[in-house]
Formats: sequence, structure tokens, C-alpha cells
Amino acid sequence: MILKNRVFSFFYTLTYLALCLVSGLWASCTKEPAVLNPTTIPVLDTLVPISPHLRGAWLTNVDSKVLYSREGIQRAVKVCRANGINHLFVVMWNKGRTLYPSRIMRDTFGIEIEEGLAGRDPLREILDAAHADSLKVYAWMEYGFAAENSGKGEHILRLRPQWVALNENGQRVVKNGFTWMNALDPQVQHFMLALMKELVIQYPDLDGIQGDDRLPALPSEGGYNPEIIASYKAENGGQEPGGGKTDQRWIDWRANRLSQYAGRIYRELKALNPRLKIAMAPSVFPFAKTEYLQDWPTWVKEGWTDLISPQIYRYNIQAYSQELTKIVSEQVAPEKWPTVYPGVLLKLGSYRPSESFLSLMVQENRLQKINGEIFFFYEGIQENPDYFRKYRSN
Repeated sequence: MILKNRVFSFFYTLTYLALCLVSGLWASCTKEPAVLNPTTIPVLDTLVPISPHLRGAWLTNVDSKVLYSREGIQRAVKVCRANGINHLFVVMWNKGRTLYPSRIMRDTFGIEIEEGLAGRDPLREILDAAHADSLKVYAWMEYGFAAENSGKGEHILRLRPQWVALNENGQRVVKNGFTWMNALDPQVQHFMLALMKELVIQYPDLDGIQGDDRLPALPSEGGYNPEIIASYKAENGGQEPGGGKTDQRWIDWRANRLSQYAGRIYRELKALNPRLKIAMAPSVFPFAKTEYLQDWPTWVKEGWTDLISPQIYRYNIQAYSQELTKIVSEQVAPEKWPTVYPGVLLKLGSYRPSESFLSLMVQENRLQKINGEIFFFYEGIQENPDYFRKYRSN
């Protein structure tokens, strides 16, 4: 009986393969049949050609469950690939926690990874899934020098109180709900750079690291720590900073300190991995400098960033076009335009841009010779299937 079954199986297989060859379906017949379920992305969609434009999406751990399961990560990669997205900017630092297993955080603060991700390595999972589908992955250091928000991350300044940023009244710097570390403190800068170096060393196939509107940044209300004031006076003939955050010399001095740190990030990370891309996603200028001491046009001019993504989060095309025009005509030289990939708002709370508005923003980018954009954030892609069906082939 066993021999008869084997003979039958052998002839059945030969017949099956012959039919496959005759029908020209050899490639599909040698694959396991797909298991269909409500979250399966049609296989045909994964064959969308990779665009020559940089088309990115931020993946967050807020209002999104993508990173909390391997299956969620795999599906997100398929959704992005099917909709023309080829770069993923994945949050790896917020709420005083890393979203990858960090020896530095374990040894310094006793929290190796965000608690909901314990026992896993989401960055490794997303690198493997994305690279298998030809997508690039950047580690997005979202919170930068912001230590705490709504009580999340309070351990940073509780265990390192000397790292706190102080305002001119000697109080903690709190802006828009975020409590800040002193981004001008060499120890604080060393800590943040150490996290980024850990990522580069631990994940040699990482495609890039991205700063944010909080890295390198400091609210212009900050910088009044005694040692910072002493350094300022020593370099300015004993003069005290005056005029609050409206003192242009004081603004420029602190912004220059952060710009030098941006250069240091670029040089030291590139020394570890020359193929790594260094990206930044600041606020629009000059707001970025007057409010957060981010003189990012200088970073671009000096070659301290490979990608710059000003967050042009605007609610009508006139406002969007106005900001983009300022970038290409005043803030970034033409030879640096290939580094510009604006941040485009796709979803925020209950806000959703219309399909026509999305189309106009991307069209405006192309009209101004900007060959890509990054959407904030991933979950909005699934909510705009009609738009992205067109976007992926443009």
C-alpha cells in the first residue's frame, strides 16, 4: 500500500508539473498557495516598480499598533510597498525609551526597551521585512532632547537631574507639554550621540538615522544653565544674554552650538558607516531657529545632512506652496535641492487632507523640482487608498 501511494504521488506530481509547463505558469505553480485573510495584500500590488523618487512614511508607536507585532510590521511593509512608499522612517526613541534593545538605556536607566516590546527586536524585524521588499529603513530619533511628555520619560531627569534645561527664571524648560534636557550640555550631547552610534553598530544594515524638530534642538527659552551662561560670557566679553529669546546674538550663539553638534553627528556616524544616510526633519524656517534654535539651512549648506525634510504641515495649498517656495528660493541653494524631501501631513488626530489637496502638494513638489516627500504618518496611507493607487505610479 505504501509503495502504491508513492507511485501514485510520483505520477501525480509529474502530471501537475507538466500542466504547469504547458500553461506557462511554472513560477506560480512552484510556490505555496497564498493563504487569504482580510489583511492579505494582493500579490500583484507588490510588483509596483520602485519609484526613482524618495517616497517615505513615518511609522510611529502613537495611534498605531504596527510595531507591536511581527505580523503588524510585515503587513505595514506590504502596504507601503504596494502603495509606492520606498523609505520607512521608524520611531526608535521617544517617551524616554528606545524601541530597540539598548544596552546603554539598560545600564543607564534600567529600561532596555519600551515595555510593550520586551522580548522582541522590532528594528531587526522591520529591517528584514523591508529589505526583502527593497525598502530603505531609517531610525527616527523622534524625541531627541525632549526627556518627558505627560509623565512618560520622567525617569530621565529624575535619575539625571543635572541634565535638565533651565529657563531664565531657573525653572525647567517645558514647551508644548515636553520637558527638555539641556541640549547644550556636553554630557547630554554625548548620551544622545551614544544612542545613535549604538544603532549604527548594532544594525550595520541600517540605511539611515533621522533627527527631528527636537534633534538637535532646544527651545529658545532654554540655555540658562549656569555653565552655559558662563561659556557665553567668556566668548562675549563678559556680556550677559539679554532680551529673552528675542536677543539675536543669544539666539545665534546657541543655534551655532547646536549646528556644530549637527556636524559632529554627521562626521562621527559616517565614520562608523560611510554608506549611512543622515536625515533631519526640522520645523520650517525661520520658526525652527527662533523657537527651537535649529539653523538647518546652515546644516544643508555645510553638508551635515544627506536628507532634509522640513515639516511643511499646512492646511491649504497656498500656505504649502509659500513655504516650499521660501525653501527653494531663499533657504537651500539649487545644487542642494536633491537633498530636500518635505514632510507632508497625512493624518493628525481627526485631521485628514482631501485627496485633491494631497495631489496638489505632491504636484507642487514636482513643479519646484523636489523629487520626493515623507508622509506623516503611515496609518493615513490605508485611509487614502484611492489617492495612493494613483501616487504609486506617478
